Order: sequence, then C-alpha cells, then structure tokens
Amino acid sequence: MTVIKDPVPPGVEVREGTYGERVTTVEPGGVEFISLSERHGRPLQLFWMWTSPNLEFATVFVGVLSIAVFGLSFWQAVLAITVGTALGSTSHGLLSARGPAYGVPQMVLSRLSFGYWGNVLPAGLNAVTAGIGWFAVNSVSGALALNSLTHMSKPLCLVIVVVIMVLIGFFGHNLVQAFERYAFPVLAVVFALAAVIILSKAHPGAAGHGGGLGGFLLTVGAAFGYAAGWNPYAADYTRYLPAETSKRAVGLWAGLGVFVSCVVLEIVGAASVTIGGDALGQPTGAFTGHLPSVIAKLTLLAIALGAISANALNVYSGAISFVALGLRLPLALRRAIVAAAFGLIGFLVALTGLHDAGTKYENFLLIIAYWIGPWLAIALLDQYLLRSTPVNDVEGLLFDSKYRNWAGPIAMAVGMVLSIWLFSNQTKYVGVVPKHVKSVGDIAFEVGFLISAVVYLVLRPLLGRTRAPVG
Repeated sequence: MTVIKDPVPPGVEVREGTYGERVTTVEPGGVEFISLSERHGRPLQLFWMWTSPNLEFATVFVGVLSIAVFGLSFWQAVLAITVGTALGSTSHGLLSARGPAYGVPQMVLSRLSFGYWGNVLPAGLNAVTAGIGWFAVNSVSGALALNSLTHMSKPLCLVIVVVIMVLIGFFGHNLVQAFERYAFPVLAVVFALAAVIILSKAHPGAAGHGGGLGGFLLTVGAAFGYAAGWNPYAADYTRYLPAETSKRAVGLWAGLGVFVSCVVLEIVGAASVTIGGDALGQPTGAFTGHLPSVIAKLTLLAIALGAISANALNVYSGAISFVALGLRLPLALRRAIVAAAFGLIGFLVALTGLHDAGTKYENFLLIIAYWIGPWLAIALLDQYLLRSTPVNDVEGLLFDSKYRNWAGPIAMAVGMVLSIWLFSNQTKYVGVVPKHVKSVGDIAFEVGFLISAVVYLVLRPLLGRTRAPVG
C-alpha cells in the first residue's frame, strides 16, 4: 500500500495550525489528517507508549480474577492470560501499522469499513468505553492506591488523580507521549521489584482447580478484552509518525508493548492470589500487603502513576472518538474541550465505583470484548481487502459525509446481538447456551467475531459502497 503524498487528495481535511514536537502546547484541531511537515517520532517509542499504561493495578486485577473468580489453577491462568493477550496484542499491532500511511485516528479509519454515519456505532461505543468506562475503572484503582498510601479520603484521592489525568489528555498527543516515556522507567523498576517478590512467595498449588473450560474461556475473554481495549486507539498514536515509517516496525513495537506488560502483570496478579489475602474486597491492599513496607509504598505510588498513564490515553482517545462521530463542533480546540468534558463525566461515574469494584470490573472487561470482537473482525477484514489499494484512492472517503458502507454496521450489530443473546455470561445476564451448559463459559467475543466477519463478507458485495475506491 502506497502512502499518501502531498498535495493531499481532494476532500481530505487537514489539521490547521503548527504543533510540531511542542509538549506544553495544546494540540490543535480534532481528527483531521496530519500534514507531512508535522510528522515526527520513531517506532521504538511505541513500546513504552503501550507498556506504561498497562503497568497499573487494573492489569494486575485481570490475573486476580482468573483464580479468585474464574477458579483456574495457576498454570491454567497463565495459559489463558497468554492466549487472550496474544490475540488482543496481535490485532493492536496490525491496526497501529496503518497510522503513518493514513495520518488519521483509528476511529476515522474505521469509516472505511462502516461508512461515515455507520461509523457512529463503533465510534460512539468507544467514546463511552474509553472516555467514561475505562476512565472510571482506572480512576478508581488510582484513587484506592493513593488512599492506601496517604490515608486521605477516597473522594479526595479521586479528585487528585482525575485532575492530573484530564490535564494530560487535554494538552494532547505530544504531552501524552512524553508522559508515557518518562513514566516508563519508574513504573518498570517498581513493578519489576514487586513481581519478583510476589512470584517468589507464590504457591501455585494453592490456586483453584474448579474453573474448567468455562473458567478458562472467561479468562481468555477478560484478557482479550483488556488488551483489545486499546485496539480502537491504535492509530491515534501512530498517525504522527513519518508516512514512510516501516509498518512492520510500527506493528511490532506497538504489539509488544501491550503483550509484554499485560502478560507479566496479569501473571503476577494470579500469583498474588495464591499467597492469600482479601484479593476481591481490598484488592490493592491485599496485593501490596505481600510486599515489604518500602516496596509496598513504592508500589502503591506506581499504581497511582500507572492509572494516570492509562487514563491520559483514555481521555485523549475518548475525545477523539467523540469528535469522529462527525458532529460539527465550532471549536478550534474541540478535541481538548471534549476531553475535559469526558473527564468530568468519568469522575462522577468513578465515584460510584469506589465500592464493589471487583464485580463491576469483571463485567466491564467482558462487555468491552462483546463489541470490540465484531468491530475488529470487520476492521481487519476490510484492511485485508484494501491491502493493495493506494491510500490516495480511499483517503477522501474518510471525510465524505455522503460515503456509505452499510455492510459494516449491519454486520457488527448482527454479530453483537446474536453473540450476546446466545453466549454472554454476565452476573446480570446469562445467554441461552451457558444458561443450559455452564461449562461453556463465555465465548461471546469469539462468536461475535466470526458472525460479523461472515455477514460482512456476504453483504459487502451486495450493498457495495456509494463511492467505491479505485484500484
């Protein structure tokens, strides 16, 4: 696939203003094409870009769930975590690789597969998931860690971490990249120390043995949901790279960043359950309670810092997804304004999650997988079908409000509805199959992926595109 060249194709919206590599300047614009003169960075930065946000307690807790809730043995948990994370990391690398060539965010690229207005379905879901859902989850984990460390009230701790998160997301791309870079060594060292201590104290034989196939598939779904939760953000952080940047290098470093950080911390989380403690009632306290005092305090600080690292991305990409809905907001800094609004809403939601966080988080991870699986099937399938089409031949469609590809939203909706109805295994809703065969666990995201892919392949040639790309 050839990369876009100057002058840009007709109809492409180019971001106005000069931004360059300035960190303390608020990023202008919203979801427009990044001109070639504004490109900077290298693929290696994507490793810490995607490692830092996962060095936090929300990642650890996925591993905790695998044993404490899903009942797996330690080694079953290790395998399920690795499989689920590998799937989500591979897709993340594939999506990230398109950013430099197209120069637009992931949820704008999604318009190719869903049409301009049909893309409201995935973009709207991602805006809510990222800017409110994930923001609330990570705000809670950061606030609980700060509360355990300082003994300040939980609401005050929540205010502190939320203000920092929103400020970083408000300033935009360059500050987000810089923050992840400088947070990386601090988080890596602290969590490495904690990991060594936890693993040395672990008793793998003390883990559960009753999870079976159902527990295994639930863990795979949760691990996939966590890793793939970053997929709708993928190109947001590669669109500023020079257009000729190696796609292989971009995909490799982005995918590795997610895979390594998630697998390591989730396994450590699973190991921590085998030591003992109230892993669900007081998750952060139980985890750090296994550590020496100094390391425990450093880990609590790192958990709060990691939550900020994750939510800087959630605020930023949540705002981008909202702007990608196609609403005409008459603001030069519309992305920044939306980021601040999401921070406020996310804060209010997080206030309700300071209690019973474990159950809410388990459900949230699975719900993410329910819609990302079908969306991902269509996005990857369309990416493959367009692999030899020059970028210039499709770039204009991304900003054309008359462009339609109804096969995308229909296939995604069908995949979501059928997979949730048949295979969902939530605390508040159990699908038809697991209700009668409990051992099946939750395979909604796998089924949704397959159904959406098949429906899209059937409908795409029948419905067609209103402005089919040349080539």
